Amino acid sequence: MHIPGKKFFTIKETSAITKIPPHVLRYWEKEFQLLKPIRRESGQRRYTASHIHMIEDIRELLYIKKFTIAGAKKELVKNRNRNPQIELLMGQNPAAIDLLKKAKAELQTIFKMLSKD
Repeated sequence: MHIPGKKFFTIKETSAITKIPPHVLRYWEKEFQLLKPIRRESGQRRYTASHIHMIEDIRELLYIKKFTIAGAKKELVKNRNRNPQIELLMGQNPAAIDLLKKAKAELQTIFKMLSKD
């Protein structure tokens, strides 16, 4: 599987890359709590490369290894706990990043004010 060098992908692009129909991707979002694409203000889904890798993992568990959805959920959680390298969903959320940057700037301002005394 080749993932183009983009940061975000639409559901149509993700479907083409993973060869999973869009309606199945939407269903998997409801079933697998770890698969939550970022939403634009318009509501359009924005998948990242890590989402695409997770979709591939889900596809392998369901279609190749023949897990049930419940079994695949347990396996994903178990694998996630074993692999600390998996990105946090908050780190992929532009709104969360902006909020953290603002908080950091405010804390730096407070620190400068306190260090003047």
